[in-house]
Amino acid sequence: MNKPVIWVHGDCLSPHNPALQEYPDAPAIWVWDDALLEEWQISLKRIAFIYECLLELPVIIRRGDVAEEILAFAKENNATKVATVKSPSPRFESICQQIERSIDLEIFELEPFFDYDGYIDLKRFSRYWKVAEKYVFD
Repeated sequence: MNKPVIWVHGDCLSPHNPALQEYPDAPAIWVWDDALLEEWQISLKRIAFIYECLLELPVIIRRGDVAEEILAFAKENNATKVATVKSPSPRFESICQQIERSIDLEIFELEPFFDYDGYIDLKRFSRYWKVAEKYVFD
């Protein structure tokens, strides 16, 4: 039996998230990553923006160690796999490896907003947008 839960993360805060589209009735989770918030010094303004996005998605919101919370959520929902969307975040691969030790993981590709293979500082949207707008509006 194929019973997934969906892990929604900061790189696809959209109702058009491919995992949400593929499994519209599956329970979904967002986890505030305490370590990332501290390490990157995410501003309260950014946290509020993310929270407003989450209010428009069918997600359960938790806080803590991302992999642990996702695995606990999967267990609570008797899931056989976790579905999510690929992310360029350096932490993504590590979290996926932790999840895959316990449960199947399905990672959907997301069509890129624009084609670019250089470095972009993802800590601030304004830094990202400074690079992106040159490709999006040209």
